[in-house]
Amino acid sequence: MNRKLLLLCFLSLIACKIYAQQNHQAENLSRRVTIKVKNQKIAEVLTQISTSGNFYFAYEGSLFNTDSLVNLSVQNTPVRTILDQLFRGKIDYKETGQHIILRSANLHLTIEPDNITTAERLYLISGYVIDTKTGAKIKQASVYEKRLLQSTLTNNDGYFKLRFKGDYNEVVLTASKEAYRDTTLIFLSNITIKPQSYEDTSSARKSKVSNLVENMGIGRFFVSSKQRFQSLNLSGFLANSPFQASLTPGLSSHGMMSSQVINKASFNILGGYSAGLDGLEMAGLFNMDKTDVGIIQLAGLFNIVGGSVKGVQMAGAVNSVIGNVDAIQAGGLVNYVRGNTYGLQMAGVMNFVKGDMYGAQIAGLYNHTRKNLQGLQMAGAVNINNGTLKGAQIAGLFNYAKTVKGVQFGLVNVADSSSGYSIGLINIVKKNGYHQISLSGNELINANLSLKTGTKKLYTILMAGRNFSDTAKISSFGFGLGHEIQLNQKLSIGVEYLSQFISTGKWSETSSLNKLQLNLQFKIANGLTIFGGPSYSLYATDYAQGSGVKGFKQQVPPSYAHKFNSTTSGWLGWNIGITLF
Repeated sequence: MNRKLLLLCFLSLIACKIYAQQNHQAENLSRRVTIKVKNQKIAEVLTQISTSGNFYFAYEGSLFNTDSLVNLSVQNTPVRTILDQLFRGKIDYKETGQHIILRSANLHLTIEPDNITTAERLYLISGYVIDTKTGAKIKQASVYEKRLLQSTLTNNDGYFKLRFKGDYNEVVLTASKEAYRDTTLIFLSNITIKPQSYEDTSSARKSKVSNLVENMGIGRFFVSSKQRFQSLNLSGFLANSPFQASLTPGLSSHGMMSSQVINKASFNILGGYSAGLDGLEMAGLFNMDKTDVGIIQLAGLFNIVGGSVKGVQMAGAVNSVIGNVDAIQAGGLVNYVRGNTYGLQMAGVMNFVKGDMYGAQIAGLYNHTRKNLQGLQMAGAVNINNGTLKGAQIAGLFNYAKTVKGVQFGLVNVADSSSGYSIGLINIVKKNGYHQISLSGNELINANLSLKTGTKKLYTILMAGRNFSDTAKISSFGFGLGHEIQLNQKLSIGVEYLSQFISTGKWSETSSLNKLQLNLQFKIANGLTIFGGPSYSLYATDYAQGSGVKGFKQQVPPSYAHKFNSTTSGWLGWNIGITLF
């Protein structure tokens, strides 16, 4: 039992860590801003962009002329596109937390072969990666053959060595380093060298890829520093492969290139880190993918995806997606989606969607959608929707929606505004809601207190009553529903149904009273209304007449009541009272 408790605590800690890390990661270069300036200094323009996007720029003053005047008019445009327009490829960009670092993109490097050895079905190439301007040897540069998916990093002396087995007409080596332009050399079978400009016929593709996954706390824990250097150097390179297998990230059939490869089938004994998936991925513990994932992803502990997910995603503890989800997503503890979700989301503890939710969100304890919800939100304890609800919220304790255009079911329901329905013991609608306290009397009980909450379209009633008398006491409490029909500014009609428990001295021996009442309501002033009208009551009891405690009413139905059978009676009555607030 103690081991199970410790395991649950450990999984919960991982879930909280992932949730906290994702909340602090942001792709600032993808943020959209609107800027319109004319003949304004470029430094001031950058300040406006950073203020609009809620981030900061960092750069050396000598990188460009900060007093240069620019004209710019963009609307809802990504920051990366704006910077490309301003600097025309002369400046490179890097994200670090809440900063975008600007730096020169004019650095060049070259591969200088040192030793080239050939044998039957074997190529051995070693050498150095060198800065063409300074002649300095570059450490932690990536040298790779993109078609064979083999790579290495240069050491502190800028030295590398690669071995290739097989029959190849040529070996194409590319060197990449963050902030430098890539350089490529082609080694033919007789080991002569082609110039850098060659036709790339490989299946690899260039595109800017985010490294958010490995920059998260849990990503830094599982991904080695060499792999992170590789990702920085090869951030624009992706390749495709039909299959990969790994023991842990880095110990993969693709080696250090695993984080740059999109797989059709991926099997990770403990865990793996890939560029993406277009097929099936399974792991004993965890899967981490930096771009999009489809079609099926399964993990014993957690899945982390830096892009979007389509298909099915299941984990024993946590699913975390930075992009959108169009899938069935099931997590033993937590599902977290930064983008929009389309489909079914199920978690043992919590679901969180930062964007819009279209479909069903089901959790053992808590659901939270930051934007709009269209569908079903069901939780054992709490549902939160910070946008517009078009559908249903069902919770064991509490529901909140900013705008309700559907229905809420819960003990307590809260909305900022509502054109729908809230059904619970207490329903609070902050704007134009129905919140009233009524004092009333009727033919059976001379003092009743009712709390009415919701909207005029549908409000719930919590009520308690006591017939004060020396010889005919009655106690009651119950629940009801009501609807108000507005006739004019002063007059309205209230249609109410009440279901009450009736006690004649012994709460262990209660009877039921169901009542339908029609009240004509007249508004005297703001916060004060009088009402009255007819009612019809249906009373059912299993106890004989005269079984009440002394001083309590021995015959509850009035003498003129119609007796349907030995236990059930009905009669016409009246109701009168005042409403406050």
